[in-house]
Amino acid sequence: MIKTILSSGAVAALLLPTLAHAEAASEAGDKSDILVFGTHTDDANTPTQTGSRLGLTVLETPASVETLTGNEIRARGDLSIVDAVTRATGISSVANPGNGGTGLAARGFSGPGSIMQLYDGVRLYPGAGTVTFPTDPWTVDRIEVLRGPASVLYGQGAIGGAVNVISKKPNAGHTEFEAEAGYGSQDSWRIAAGVGGPVDDLIAYRFDISRMQSDGWVDRGNSKGLAISGSVQLQPADSLTVTLSDDYSDQEPMLYFGTPLINGRLDERNKRRNYNVTDALMRFRDNRTTIRVEWAPSDSVSVRSTAYRLTTHRKWRNLESYFWNGATGKIDRFDFFGIDHDQTQIGNQTDVTLRSAWGGLKNELLVGFDVNSIKFRHSNDFDSDPPPPGFAEPVDPFTFDPGLYYNTFGVRPQYRTRTRQYSLFAEDRLTISDQLSVSAGINFDRANVKRYVTSYGPGGATIETLRLDKTLHNITWRVGAVYQPTPALSLYGQYATAVDPLGSLITFSIGQAAFKNTTGDQVEAGIKASFLGGRGLATFAAYRIVKKNLLATVPGSLPPRQDQVGQRSAKGLEASLTLDLPGGFGIDANGTILDARFDEFLSGGTSFNGKTPPNVPETTANLWLRYDVTARLQTRLGLRYVGRTFSDNANQFRVPGYAVVDGGISFAVTKNIAANLRVYNLFDKDYASTTYNDEQWLLGRPRSADFSISARF
Repeated sequence: MIKTILSSGAVAALLLPTLAHAEAASEAGDKSDILVFGTHTDDANTPTQTGSRLGLTVLETPASVETLTGNEIRARGDLSIVDAVTRATGISSVANPGNGGTGLAARGFSGPGSIMQLYDGVRLYPGAGTVTFPTDPWTVDRIEVLRGPASVLYGQGAIGGAVNVISKKPNAGHTEFEAEAGYGSQDSWRIAAGVGGPVDDLIAYRFDISRMQSDGWVDRGNSKGLAISGSVQLQPADSLTVTLSDDYSDQEPMLYFGTPLINGRLDERNKRRNYNVTDALMRFRDNRTTIRVEWAPSDSVSVRSTAYRLTTHRKWRNLESYFWNGATGKIDRFDFFGIDHDQTQIGNQTDVTLRSAWGGLKNELLVGFDVNSIKFRHSNDFDSDPPPPGFAEPVDPFTFDPGLYYNTFGVRPQYRTRTRQYSLFAEDRLTISDQLSVSAGINFDRANVKRYVTSYGPGGATIETLRLDKTLHNITWRVGAVYQPTPALSLYGQYATAVDPLGSLITFSIGQAAFKNTTGDQVEAGIKASFLGGRGLATFAAYRIVKKNLLATVPGSLPPRQDQVGQRSAKGLEASLTLDLPGGFGIDANGTILDARFDEFLSGGTSFNGKTPPNVPETTANLWLRYDVTARLQTRLGLRYVGRTFSDNANQFRVPGYAVVDGGISFAVTKNIAANLRVYNLFDKDYASTTYNDEQWLLGRPRSADFSISARF
């Protein structure tokens, strides 16, 4: 086992190569294929799929768009989608078990309702605020991040941004094989492989599989995961491509809901204790099957249609909440929750692009629709009798018997929902000159949610009652312009509107039925520049987002009832710089500063005006340095900084900011095989990546080292 406590010599060995004399120039002729060099070449002129449906490049898009390549993600050693995407500008993690371990924050807003998650351009609907797919970066070709409102492109939600995970696809040009096997701290291991290429002139394929397991960094912190992705591509004609894909994920995350603070502080004596029960359970299984047709009958017309079916099964048996009781000197444990989710989403997304010229002006018009039918069933044991006296009594903070999950009622169906959604959208871009283009988009979204509540009669007979039939209509739009004084420099501005759901659309509650979705808008302006022949890219953006019609408790109401009042906003600055320099140096740097606040928010008789909304860091930064010491030896050093947050509306519970340093060395043993040493949290910083309750911190991974062998042919 690789020891987690690295000696000073090992640390020096990691850092000294960055000061060594570069031999890359003399060895350029035999540069290895296995190491990742110059990954950002001409990123600015590569079409993206997320900031616009028209396939505009970064320089052509009047919005903040960023791409993280799969090769770069894997070279850095990021082990989850959240780890990878939080390297992007202004994106931070709010991942906890309650949101499926995928929650994100951006531009002053957080959670699956405000940061939309897409897979190959198709939105994933959170069930009870939980998204559990995808999670493994091995099957990823790239991740594209759109910051700012995305409702115009993808329907309700995403006032803070959208993250689009794009899977690996068949390469019809040549056969390729890649694999990696690694082992490291916390008895963590991973093995992954992928192969793909042409079968003949008509058929190409791709298959990837990844398996990982770890003992975790807290007591009983075991986790494991399996990801499988396969696709077959048929191209009967140059103008027609049909791709059939299937993606499967089976995760059993670490059964850890956080570490309770003692007297308001993290205590060294309990930071590796796990207060969940011994027989806790958390398992997420997701499977998605997709058929995608792309047809371009002429240069002026192209058609895309994606039909898909996603199934999700979630099981949950946990004791979730832990609080320090100063009067007794004990940790009080409570909240036994047994939950099952079964979800099926069937849908189709189709669009047509028409390219034409109006009076000599180039125009691109896209029109399309998105339609979904979603079935969701929620089962729980919330009607269970309370635990008998003494069963859930307070436990010693440091030495205790975890106990067993308590249930006398059994997990039984409680409600199911049927959601039918469709949207109609259009996007247009008019190129007025070589320097100036304007674009506009509009989206009409309609969703109907029916909620059937289950009750139990004599003998356990089930009775279903339709308790909610709610239809929501939304129209969102945006307009933007891009001015390019030179082909490598863009100045842009945009105005966009947005809609956020109240909670989770497909689990829309009866109590929310009287209200409409919250609305918002954004003004953004920025500059983007490509230089050094495409090996450098710099961006800067300034924005302001306002969100209205927040849900709040009516002061003095008994029983408590809610109303839609108030406003919250965020304004900020973002900047990023990417450089691949001669001599083997590479730099990726980004940072954001924002002011997020409740402008007007009165709830339960308490004013939160001027307070920072919970789970929103107002400063973030990332820095990655790469130095290719020789054509066969590469070093990397990375810094992740996240500013302080609050876990409550009143800002009484402060979560400190943190800075974590990661690093790595890769050595090409041969042209196709490399040995990699990656170090995480080099200085062994104790930090809370997010929270589960006000004083229940989910701690990040301590100092760890992983060694792997990777191959590519």
